[in-house]
Amino acid sequence: MIYLDNAATSFPKPPSVVKAVAGVMDKIGGNPGRAGHKGALAGGRILNRCRELAAEYAGLSSPDHVIFCLNCTDALNMAIRGTLRVGDEVLVSHAEHNAVMRPLMGYHDAGKITVRILPPDSRGLLSPDTVLSAITPRTALMVLSHASNVTGLIQPARDIARACHSQGVPLLLDAAQTAGTEDVASVHADMVAMPGHKGLLGPMGTGLLLLGDQMLPRPLREGGTGSASESLRQPTMLPDRLESGTANLPGIAGLTQGLKFMLAHRAAIAEYEHILSEQMRRGLERVPGVTLYTGPASLPHVGVVSFNIDGMDSGDVADRLNRAGIAVRGGLHCAPSIHAWLGTTGAVRASVGPFSTEADVDALVDAVRRIQRQQ
Repeated sequence: MIYLDNAATSFPKPPSVVKAVAGVMDKIGGNPGRAGHKGALAGGRILNRCRELAAEYAGLSSPDHVIFCLNCTDALNMAIRGTLRVGDEVLVSHAEHNAVMRPLMGYHDAGKITVRILPPDSRGLLSPDTVLSAITPRTALMVLSHASNVTGLIQPARDIARACHSQGVPLLLDAAQTAGTEDVASVHADMVAMPGHKGLLGPMGTGLLLLGDQMLPRPLREGGTGSASESLRQPTMLPDRLESGTANLPGIAGLTQGLKFMLAHRAAIAEYEHILSEQMRRGLERVPGVTLYTGPASLPHVGVVSFNIDGMDSGDVADRLNRAGIAVRGGLHCAPSIHAWLGTTGAVRASVGPFSTEADVDALVDAVRRIQRQQ
């Protein structure tokens, strides 16, 4: 199978990731923070090391501001639900994932908050001036998808953060498609949600919420933390405030190794994925009857290329590619707002990763050409 669905989850993983997951299951018996025996202490050291690596990548002042989550959706919910209050207004871009829009619209429909979707320019970019002019005294949060999981287009997040901060509005950055390849620290977002299983190269079922010094969301879950056990109230200090229950130690051990691999090779991975995605874009442009949804090639992108074959349903194309041994994703990609802006009812998304090859890209282009001819 040629795997070109890295925007959903990266595959394959570095061997060190697989080894770390298995190693915890096989060799470490203990629940971090719940005992003082060597197994529990070894697990605690794994958690601490993962926090340190994530804090290094994100430029945080303390590893304690790294919160372990179930996934990026969990991190986004934790940030959104833990920050907003009744009467607040939230600004979002046109390209947000349902992991952002569904919790926000649930509050909006219940009359608790107001959600405003800001329009992009003709290229698909959200202007910092548009954000600045949209801010009102009620604006409590700006949520921004750093890069679209449909077009791959990277937003000017640093300038948008600057515009928000000039008015005292915090920025929540959804780094689902940029964590591991882009310099998220330079954005200076107040909260950053990351999946562990995509560009950070860790296992599924892992995610991170990274908190700036001024951010202290209310807990999404409360319960045992292994700390302050004499109290019936949730601890207030980070990370315990937001991390009730047993941690996914095997997953976090794998994520630790994924972070190590990423930090050692980030610049090379980003450049390589850019080269492959440009090869894919140029190849698909030459196939008659193919429409691309990538935006101008001159703008910065992650390794995502979405397209349609004229007259064919995206799900059918994805199925035919699957039968040809190529894994991609068809449909709306849990991002209906940007598909509405693009004027599509779905698209085929191919996404490269650090272990994709030029031959993989050529095989996809050839397969799309055959499908187009045979329809």
